[in-house]
Amino acid sequence: MSNSLFRKKSIVNLLQDAQDGLSDAHGSGGLKKVLNVRDLTFMGIAAVIGAGIFSTIGQAAYDGGPGVIFLFLITAITCGFTALCYAEFASRVPVAGSAYTYSYVTFGELAAWIIGWALILEYSIGNIVVAISWSSYFNNVLVGMGIHLPAWLTTDYKTAQAAYDAAVTAGTDTSALAWATAPTLGSWHVIMNIPAFVIVILVTILAYVGIKESKKSANFMVGLKIVVLMIVVAIGVFYINTDNWTPFLPNQFTGVLKGVSAVFFAYIGFDAISTTAEECANPQRDLPRGMIYSLVICTIIYVIVTLVITGMVNYSEFQHVSDPLAYVFDKIHLEKIGYVISISAVVAATSVILVFQIGQPRIWMSMSRDGLLPKRFGKVHPKFQTPSFSTILTGVIVAIPSLFIDSAIVTDLTSIGTLFAFVLVCGGVLLLPKLENKAAKKFNLPYINGQIIIPVMLAVFCFFFRERIVDSFTNLTHESHQEILFIIFLVLAVAITIATAIKKLSLIPVLGMLCCLYLMIEIPAKSWIVFFGWMAFGLAIYFLYGYRKSKLAPKAA
Repeated sequence: MSNSLFRKKSIVNLLQDAQDGLSDAHGSGGLKKVLNVRDLTFMGIAAVIGAGIFSTIGQAAYDGGPGVIFLFLITAITCGFTALCYAEFASRVPVAGSAYTYSYVTFGELAAWIIGWALILEYSIGNIVVAISWSSYFNNVLVGMGIHLPAWLTTDYKTAQAAYDAAVTAGTDTSALAWATAPTLGSWHVIMNIPAFVIVILVTILAYVGIKESKKSANFMVGLKIVVLMIVVAIGVFYINTDNWTPFLPNQFTGVLKGVSAVFFAYIGFDAISTTAEECANPQRDLPRGMIYSLVICTIIYVIVTLVITGMVNYSEFQHVSDPLAYVFDKIHLEKIGYVISISAVVAATSVILVFQIGQPRIWMSMSRDGLLPKRFGKVHPKFQTPSFSTILTGVIVAIPSLFIDSAIVTDLTSIGTLFAFVLVCGGVLLLPKLENKAAKKFNLPYINGQIIIPVMLAVFCFFFRERIVDSFTNLTHESHQEILFIIFLVLAVAITIATAIKKLSLIPVLGMLCCLYLMIEIPAKSWIVFFGWMAFGLAIYFLYGYRKSKLAPKAA
C-alpha cells in the first residue's frame, strides 16, 4: 500500500492530453482559452489587494509601527521565492489544479490529496473572512447613505455576544447592540451576517456564468481600486508629519513580527492565477509573468500606502481600527474622502471573492479528473464552459458559514493552509526531472547553488535567535506550544540545510521552503490544532473514497 500512496502522474501524459484537447477529461467540453498576461496580472492584483490593505494593515501598523514595511518586504520576498517556483511548475505543467497538480507529479498522490485539501482553506475558508470584511465595509457605506440595517443582520453570533458582554462589564448602553435587539427562538438569539451571504451568492453566479465575464469584472474592479489607492497616496502625502515616523521601530523587530499572519493574509491569492492554466492562451509564457508582475506591483502599493498612512496618523492610534485608510482621512477632517475609500474597499473585497470563487472549483475539477472526487466535481457546463457543480458547491460552502462564523481563527487557518501549499510547491521544484532542452521553455528558474549560502544563512539566523534557541531547549518540558513549533522549525531547517549542502540543491526553492516554514510557526498554536483536525477529516475522505477510485489505482483482475 505504501508505494501506491505515492503513485505519481506523468508530466508527459499531462502535456499530451493538453495538446490533444483532452486535459479536462471531457473531450470537446473544454475550458475557454481567453486569458492573456494582462488579465492574469490584473487577476493576481484583484486577489492580493483586498481585505489586507483595507483592514489588517491597521493592526499590523499598530504592532510594528512604520517599520511594518519591513514585514511587507520580507513577506513579499518569501512569496517571490514561491512565485518563481510556481512559475517553473506553470511552465512545465501548464494545466489547471495549481499546487495540487504540481504535488501530484512530484510527491505523489497522497501529498497531492493533502495539498488539495489544504487549498480549500486558502480559497473557500479564506473567502469567508473576505466576505465578512466586505459586509462590514458595505454596512458602513449604507450608513453613509442613511440606510441602517438591523444590527443582528450584519454580524455573527460569537462577535455579537462578546460585544454585549463587554458592554455589560463596562456598564455602557446595550440597547442598540445586536445581542439585545435580535429576535429569539427559545434561548437562541437569531443573529446572522446577511450581507456576507448575499455577496457570496452574487459572485458565485458571476463565476458560474463564465470566465470571460469574470475576467471583465475583475479587470474593472482592479482598475477602480488602483485609482482610489493612487488618490489616497496623492492626497495623503501632503498631510504627512515625519515626526510620526519616529521611532520607526517602536516595538523593535519583535513588534513587526506580531503582524505575520495579518500581513501574509494580505498577500494570499497571487497563486490563484495558476488555477486558470487551461484558460490561458499561452500558459507557459503568461502564467509566470502574471504571478511575478502582480506580486511586484502589490508590494510597491503596500509599502507606499503604509508609509503614507503611518505618516498621516501616529501608529499608536491604529489599535482595533478595522478601516485604517478611511480612518486616517476622518482624522484630518476629510470625511468625504474616507467615504469614497469605504466604497473602494467594498469593490476590492468583491474582486478578491470573485478570484477565489474561480480558483476553488478548478482545483476540485482537477481532483475529480484523477478520480479522487466524484465525476460531478469535474463536470463542465456545456454553455458557460465553467466547472458548474464545483462552482455551486463552493458558493454554498462559503456562503452558509459566512452567516454565522467568527473570522478570527479562520484567518490563521487560511494562512497555515496556504503556507503549507507553498512549502510543497517549493520542495516539488527540487524533485522535477532535469530538462535537456531548456530553450523550449518560456520560463526557467535560475539555478543558484545553495551548498554554501544556506548553511551560512542558517548560522546567521541561529546567531540572532540564540537567546530564544537556548531558552527553548533549556526549558523544553515547560515551553509553550509556540516554542515547541519553533524547535520543530529548527530541526527541519537543519535537515534541509544538510540536504542542500550534500546535494547542492537550488537556492531559490530552498529559501522558499525555509521562509514559509518560519512564517508558519509564528501562527498561534491553537490554530494548528484545528488545522490538524481538518487534515484528519480530509485523509478519512481520501482513504474511504479517493484511494480506491483513483485513476492510478491498480485495476482488479
